Amino acid sequence: MISFVGAGPGAPDLITLRGAARLSAADVVVWASSLVPEEVLVHARAGAALFDSKAMTLEDVLTVYDAHRDAAVVRLHSGDPSLYGALQEQVDWCLEHERDFEIVPGVSSLAAAAAAVGRELTIPSVSQSVVITRLAGRTAASMPRRESVAAFAAIGSTMAVFLSAARPVELERQLRAVGSAYDSLTPAVVVVRASWPDERVLRTTVGELARTIGECGTTTTALVLVGPALAAAPARSHLYSPGFAHKFRRRSTPGTTRGRPA
Repeated sequence: MISFVGAGPGAPDLITLRGAARLSAADVVVWASSLVPEEVLVHARAGAALFDSKAMTLEDVLTVYDAHRDAAVVRLHSGDPSLYGALQEQVDWCLEHERDFEIVPGVSSLAAAAAAVGRELTIPSVSQSVVITRLAGRTAASMPRRESVAAFAAIGSTMAVFLSAARPVELERQLRAVGSAYDSLTPAVVVVRASWPDERVLRTTVGELARTIGECGTTTTALVLVGPALAAAPARSHLYSPGFAHKFRRRSTPGTTRGRPA
């Protein structure tokens, strides 16, 4: 069995219980030291064969899988494997070669970044959508034209921009493109190495974003959050409002308690 395990955003205690269990039972672990802290391997059993994929190609990784057909293999992906994890090509290989596999979800760096900022990303009447995207860089061929940062900026919802800190000027330019719902004062936050011991949270605005990223000196492991939900005073959610009924609760009115006359 090959288990594709989300290692979480970095902190070793943010891997899921299932992910930790798979690590503890693995004969072979493939992980990228550039993306997953070595501390996460505390969950691996002593004697497991470790392969650092930092300098490996896909073919190198598949060779490891092929050489351990009867082993319990864990492929550790940073965050959650479904987001920018190069997962699908490995799953397709498993299907083609009739290898049993499973996907173990992980805590995304997006969740860790929101926790570090201390904000809900979906504020009623402010933003009820989160766009997860990236700039088109060296892998521009992977980015459909309709999915540019500038195109999403026209929506004005909360945006999480991955893998883009190396091009801060271009990022700010697209966020402020013609037709953007953001302006120079729209809140933005740069979260560097979310949940790692050296985590940094840099609060700024769209108009100061390029300067902020440039001054922090990082080009990797940084997530940029943008949108009015990062600062707006929240409207009260309907979910727990006494005036809002749902399947498990009746609507309350002044002078009543738990839906019964006071």
